Amino acid sequence: MDVRELLIDGIEQMNQWLDDAIKDLDDGDVNYLPQGKTTSIGFNTWHVLRTQDNITNFVLQDRKPPIWIAEGFADRMGLPKVDQGTGMGMEEARSLSFNLGDLRSYGERVNASTIDFLKNADMEALNVVQMIKPLGEMPKVRVIRQVIMTHGFMHLGEVNAIKGQLGLGFFI
Repeated sequence: MDVRELLIDGIEQMNQWLDDAIKDLDDGDVNYLPQGKTTSIGFNTWHVLRTQDNITNFVLQDRKPPIWIAEGFADRMGLPKVDQGTGMGMEEARSLSFNLGDLRSYGERVNASTIDFLKNADMEALNVVQMIKPLGEMPKVRVIRQVIMTHGFMHLGEVNAIKGQLGLGFFI
């Protein structure tokens, strides 16, 4: 298995587990706000998908429009066009509302776009160093592993913890 195959396997798994974790929820569950300084299942899911979309398309493919904008998801969902949640204030993040159907549709498109990019990416191109704010410079392959995959799995843990607060079972 080469590096691309490993990344594809991990990202497909992360996206599938994220979708499996939310698919049986309703919009009330998706928008439930736990006490404290945390966000909803919808926000966590949206943030993972927006980050993946921005990194895969806009950052790694020289400012290619993200699916979020190119396919009209920002307008359809009535959410910020540019923001993806990183650095967003807690009050603003907690004020956002999400529709499960739209989140799942967006997730399906983001997964397809990311996998297509990885299947066609040249390994030399994946080793090119890229600036990722606020993390600094790193090879694109590490950006994919760290910012998309590892970061996404961390937020999947948050989704499952919130499901626990709702009295629902963890997906995994």
